[in-house]
Amino acid sequence: MKTLKSQARTNTAVPTAHDAGRSRTHLPTTPMPRKPQQHRRLRGLPGLYRNCISAMQSLRANKTRSLLTSLGIIIGVGAVIVIVSIAQSSTASINGRLSTLNPAELIIRPGSANTGGVRAGAGSLQTLTQADADALAQVPNVAAVSPVTNAGRQVIFQNQNWAPTIQGVYPSYQQIGSWQMQEGTFFTSTKSSDAVIGQTVVDNLFTPLGIDPLGQHIRIGNVSFTVVGVLSPKGGSSAGNADDVVYVPFDTAQQQLSGNHFVTAIDVTASDTSQVTSVQTAVQQLLEQRHTISNPQLDDFLIQNQSQIISTVQGTAQTLTLLLVSVASISLIVGGIGIMNIMLVSVTERTREIGIRMAIGARPRDVMTQFLIEAVMLSVLGGTIGILLGLGGAVIYSLTTQAAFVLSPIAIVLAFGFAALVGVVFGFYPARRAAHLDPIVALRTE
Repeated sequence: MKTLKSQARTNTAVPTAHDAGRSRTHLPTTPMPRKPQQHRRLRGLPGLYRNCISAMQSLRANKTRSLLTSLGIIIGVGAVIVIVSIAQSSTASINGRLSTLNPAELIIRPGSANTGGVRAGAGSLQTLTQADADALAQVPNVAAVSPVTNAGRQVIFQNQNWAPTIQGVYPSYQQIGSWQMQEGTFFTSTKSSDAVIGQTVVDNLFTPLGIDPLGQHIRIGNVSFTVVGVLSPKGGSSAGNADDVVYVPFDTAQQQLSGNHFVTAIDVTASDTSQVTSVQTAVQQLLEQRHTISNPQLDDFLIQNQSQIISTVQGTAQTLTLLLVSVASISLIVGGIGIMNIMLVSVTERTREIGIRMAIGARPRDVMTQFLIEAVMLSVLGGTIGILLGLGGAVIYSLTTQAAFVLSPIAIVLAFGFAALVGVVFGFYPARRAAHLDPIVALRTE
């Protein structure tokens, strides 16, 4: 037994150091398996940037279709920009004309006559007098009062003649009409032979002769007046050309020009715009008392509130602008429907692509984000082109009509923002539909 064990030990080869080294050298080696490369999903701004690049590539692949799809947005945004610019330019022009009106002013005119059941126009009655005007000056919160009488006469200077509006007024009418003097002063007496003329009268009587009007003598009818002042230009007003006027003292005009005991109108200005309503009520009550009128429905006079006229005109302009912008915005809605339609077509064409993306790990929200970005990008590109075209159209309108170019940056921002909103709203359904596709069914789609 011992002999067998010893032989076993003898037959068992004990490797030497040389053998160990040789075995390490000649042992076959097998390569270690590599770990599969993992692609990290981009998140945040990098992911958004990558989706934008992908959306841009998709749109560039169908340039003509993308342009036609954005056409509704382009037309809508361009129309909104042009309309807003025209509306703001018109509003600025209207406000410039309304600036000639005094918001604290009340104009009292005679009522309309009733002959045989037929009512004539306002001012056809003769009911207001100079005494009424003087009485209204005692009403609380009244800053100034002036009766007005019209004299339809020719104004003659040397060999020139002109037919402006000629009115006899009190010196306080300068304050009531908010008139500034270009040169000279307003007359200070109601019985003098002084006259104050507007710029249109100067242009037609004195400019052709190259003569300074100040101190010159003009003839109104057969009465001579001395020009003591020239009014600063106001331009057009609700009553026509405010500069085509000659003002003379009231008493002189009534006695030597019109010969009428009644006045054409009485102008009253309140001490503050906040007092206009209370002053109007007090004026109405005083005139009813003076004319022995117990029923306000039978008033023989009319009170015109200038602040109400200003508010009405401005409100009408704003309403018209809103209406035109609303009509132009319909193009944006139509453009949004076009975007939804083309995005649904794009989802159908790229169904297999969507299936492949989902099969390799794309999540539904990744697919939805990509298609939503494409829709927004269509709207944004269309909005940008529309803004440029709208600005060009507004500039052309301004140059051809000689109107001031006015455009608020807020209008541009709102038009651009609305275009982007259209892309989000109308692109949401196609994007959601793409995100909810079944990957297996999508892969089977040819």
